[in-house]
Amino acid sequence: MYSKELVSAVAAFTLVSGVAALGCKDDPVEINSQADATQAGACSTIANDVVFGTSAGPNIDLSGKLTEIGGSLTVKNNGILQSLQSTSLQTIGGAFQLNNVTSLYSLVFPDLSEVGSIDWTTLSSLSEPTFGNPGVTKAQSVLVADTSVSNLDGINVQELTDMNINNNRRLSKFSTSIKTLSNALYVNANALNMTMEMPNLEWIANMTIANVSTFAVPSLKAVNGSMRFDSNYFTEFIAANLTEIHDGDLSFVSNPQLQNISIPLLTRVGGGVTIANNTDLEKIDGLGSLEDVGGAIKMRGSFDEIDLPSLDNVVGTAEFVSTGDISSSCTALEKLSGTVVQGKVTTCESNNSAANNDTSDAGGSSGSGSGSSNNDSAASLASASMSTVVTLAALGGLVAAFL
Repeated sequence: MYSKELVSAVAAFTLVSGVAALGCKDDPVEINSQADATQAGACSTIANDVVFGTSAGPNIDLSGKLTEIGGSLTVKNNGILQSLQSTSLQTIGGAFQLNNVTSLYSLVFPDLSEVGSIDWTTLSSLSEPTFGNPGVTKAQSVLVADTSVSNLDGINVQELTDMNINNNRRLSKFSTSIKTLSNALYVNANALNMTMEMPNLEWIANMTIANVSTFAVPSLKAVNGSMRFDSNYFTEFIAANLTEIHDGDLSFVSNPQLQNISIPLLTRVGGGVTIANNTDLEKIDGLGSLEDVGGAIKMRGSFDEIDLPSLDNVVGTAEFVSTGDISSSCTALEKLSGTVVQGKVTTCESNNSAANNDTSDAGGSSGSGSGSSNNDSAASLASASMSTVVTLAALGGLVAAFL
């Protein structure tokens, strides 16, 4: 009887005070203090999600025996947390999710190598997350948006489904070892002079690149969907090994400093080709192997030369308009109307002062909707779910059953 009364008293105190022993198998494991984090760190594995409360902090350390979280590690809407670290954690099976954690300035995970996904948004104080070498080498998707991050060197994934890097105003350089990207790459509105290097990228489904000053893909061989470059600041784009854009579009629009497009081995674009309002681009002479276009061609700008010597089949129409004199090019291009260009050469015009005004896409590709798919990918990346918190009633039921 004494033993049962003692247990009852302890249970009653636990329910009143809110202090409870954290279990490695809790679903989710809740972190509201460093005491909770210390208990979690004593687990070698946590099978389910680890969820931080909105008042957890300011400094949380999950170091200890903990090497694996089977579910997600989630911190949302927490303005108190300033530092988060674990020197032991190696694997997060679900999302590494940091959303609206505005005071977080230190993130240290030197042994972390594998995550289900990275989902970081609205981290206004975080400058340089710290990973080990080689860092995170396995993930399905990466979203980093609306942060103060200036360095993402610790993300060294080889294969990804999606990568979305946008609105990180201090991110001026990003170099990644990714080789394949099976759905979408979206880069937009980071630091004004951002340089981006993808030296190992060989295959990608879709890419949309905006507001970068250099973009290097020397190993790229194939694009399955669309490749779009809008409002960038690079002077040249070179893809020396790219041979095919299988289903989608090739688009260069409103890149004001672009002077050279060189894709010398490209033979086929499954969708349309749009080159418009790139006011420093005087010659289109870097598509010398292009034979087959599955949609339409639209080239409007300030050219004095358009040279497509291998062009053999265009399913849609073709339009060529320049503020300069392209009359010599038009002589050759107009001969393609109705034969090579099945939908005819609708316009080939020189000295048109409004040539740069129309920046709409060339029509006619099944892959031309890839811009919306990129946005959908970004939305899906930003909406990872969080498990329901264990209720007081449930805890009371467990205590009653124990008694």
